[in-house]
Formats: sequence, structure tokens, C-alpha cells
Amino acid sequence: MAKRFLILSMSTTDILTRFLFESAPVRGELVSLDATWQEVLKHAAYPLPLQTLLGELMAAAALLSAILKFDGSMILQMHGSGAVKLVVVEATSDRTLRATAKWEGEVPAGGFDVVLGEGRFVITLDQSASGKQNYQGIVPLTGASVAEALMHYMQSSEQLDTQIHLAANNQRAAGMLIQRLPGVETTDADAWNRAVHLASTLKPEELLSLPADVILQRLFHEEDVRVFEAELVSFRCTCSRERVGGMLKMLGREEVEAALAERGEIEVRCEFCNRQYRFDPVDAAQLFVAVPPVPAPQIKH
Repeated sequence: MAKRFLILSMSTTDILTRFLFESAPVRGELVSLDATWQEVLKHAAYPLPLQTLLGELMAAAALLSAILKFDGSMILQMHGSGAVKLVVVEATSDRTLRATAKWEGEVPAGGFDVVLGEGRFVITLDQSASGKQNYQGIVPLTGASVAEALMHYMQSSEQLDTQIHLAANNQRAAGMLIQRLPGVETTDADAWNRAVHLASTLKPEELLSLPADVILQRLFHEEDVRVFEAELVSFRCTCSRERVGGMLKMLGREEVEAALAERGEIEVRCEFCNRQYRFDPVDAAQLFVAVPPVPAPQIKH
């Protein structure tokens, strides 16, 4: 339920808070990821520069999942030519997240362009399970940070003025997004510029340490802001033995049998949660057993 802006310090973690300027075409969101972020860090020893990048992209995914309309999952991928080859975050319309990354050798300390090098940003909306149309957008990696790369995408692909602020450390990942609502008339012509300026005063340490209501009060105490009820965000991996089995079936019987002949069993590890799935020759054979058709029931006249 929506409510007028109030100072109510919330200690709840892993939440997404949406807000709206009442008299101006500006909306925004704040997200704080604690246990969700810690769950990702448990599954791999990410080098510090990559850890920061992954945490920021995870916070960004949570923010974007609340403003992009989709029913299923949204996958953000950054493909790089540097030491970091791939960063992936998946967010669902149920407010769940998972993330992983691939790198080679030592990841140098430095900015976004140093860690990733040249590459591309890919956003995919997978709505297959709901029977709706999927979408994929691809743009070059542009900017000096995750936030700048995503703002470039929003401007070039969605034609939406968007400001994003992100921060991450080994305890928390957090972010704030504000966006100008298109096609809305207003008598306050300076509202968007004012919101951008105020948001730019937010320091990374404040984003990581202050509750959403305190941040909003600190930035927009002179604005008429409506704050919506906070939504919980959590880690969830969607891997399963059935999905892995389906992937093996797509490889084909011949390739699966060749792998079994070489290694005795097939072991697949989920890159998001480290869960391992093992298939011995009997398990593999069952994947390719044809399911007999069920005879149609006889109709008595």
C-alpha cells in the first residue's frame, strides 16, 4: 500500500523500496542485498575487483527487474575481453536473484574497463514458461562503471532517462535508480534535473549503510514523495536434476555415451550454487528411454 513519506528506520535487509514523486514525472527505487549477496559469495572465491563488479550488477538487476515488465526471468550478462570473461545475474519476477562470473588468471585492480576490457552487455527477458514472447537486447559495453553501462542501455534501447547509483563490498550490495516517466505533463520543468542533482550527492558508503527511509529523507526531504511498501528479495537457484537431464538429452545419446565411456559417470556442477549432479550409465540410459504413449480411453456407447 502506498503512503506519504515518513521517517521510519527499517532494519529489514534484502528489500526493494519503490518511491514516486507526487507532483513530478519521476519514480525511483532503492535496494539493499545482504543475505542474498552473502549466498552468492559463498559459492566462489571471487577476486576483489570482480566481487565489486558482480555485487553492483546484482543490485542493478534487482532494480531493473522492478521497472521492466516481464513474467519469468531477466538475465543480465556482461561479456569481456579482459581477465573477466563473463558476469551473469538472473532476476525473476518473483524478486529472486542468482549470480556467477568467469575469469582467467589474476584480475587486476582497477575500474570497470580495466577488469572487463572491451565487450558487450546483453539483457534477456525469458518468458517461455508463461507462454509470452522473449526479448533480447545487445549493446557494446560503454562507460566507466556498471551504472554507466546500464544507463547507456536504458537510454539507447529503452529511450528512458535513467540515473543509477551502485555500491558493493564484502557485506552488502546496494543501489538506487531514478527515472523520468515518459509522456507525463508537469508544471515543474526542473523536477528531473533537481532529482538527478540530489541523487548525485549520495555517497557509496551511505548507500551501503543507511536504511531506505533515511536515504530518502536525506536526499528528498523538500520533495513530496510517496513510498511504497518494501518488497523482500532473496537468493534462489532454479537448477534441478530434471533440468540437467534435459540438457544431457539435448546433447544426444552418442555424445553422452562417449562421455560415460571416458569417465564412467557424468558430473555436472551448477555454476550459480555449486550443486553437483551425477549421472551413471543407468541414469543416462533412462534419459533416452522412450515413454510409451498412453492409450486413449475407450468410449462406451
